[in-house]
Amino acid sequence: MRSPPTEPGEAARPHSWIRQAFLTGLARPLVRFLTGMDVVGRERLPRTGPAIIAANHASHMDAFMLLSLFPAKTLAKVRPVAAADYFLANPAISWVSLNLIGISPISRKVTRGEDVLAPARRALERGEIILVFPEGTRGSGQGMGDLKGGVARLAEAYPAAPVIPIWIQGADRVLPKGARTPVPMNCTALVGAPLVWAEGQDRPGFTAALRERLEALAAAAPPQKWS
Repeated sequence: MRSPPTEPGEAARPHSWIRQAFLTGLARPLVRFLTGMDVVGRERLPRTGPAIIAANHASHMDAFMLLSLFPAKTLAKVRPVAAADYFLANPAISWVSLNLIGISPISRKVTRGEDVLAPARRALERGEIILVFPEGTRGSGQGMGDLKGGVARLAEAYPAAPVIPIWIQGADRVLPKGARTPVPMNCTALVGAPLVWAEGQDRPGFTAALRERLEALAAAAPPQKWS
């Protein structure tokens, strides 16, 4: 039996062709069918890494919607950062999460002396684009919860990596928290201007600026269709 990888986020690399086929051949058409996703500001998406995508989080559809924003040739460099306790819960979910979705798993339980952001740091060091949900967990879709400080910590450690805010509108209607069966509803992804860590910046200020950008995108979201 093959031994488990020493770095969980590396597991998808031997199966990159399987991941590519899954994301472009199955996940992307399904996202288009379920969400009819409109994209505002697509030109602001990074084409190369390192870069950090920071989005609101109200549905398990969110990660698939974000992955669907990128062209096929870029997907090999795009990694969702996801909770290890959920996405590595058993061998089957773990294999799908690592090899098909391609997550960089992080722990939501902080142990003294442990760097829970280490998988995300390794991804940025490899020049990848990471997808982060700074709320830390799914919300109800009604507004946005408090933002954790992880994005600011990563931006400070990798100032060359821009932080691109994205507001996802409507995913909570397609697959609300607690639901198992998605229903087709129109959604919108709004891509904002990048934030860059500046000399003299502090983490709380950066987090506040990120929140302002996300709230501005939410305010600019068009009325939802199929309501």
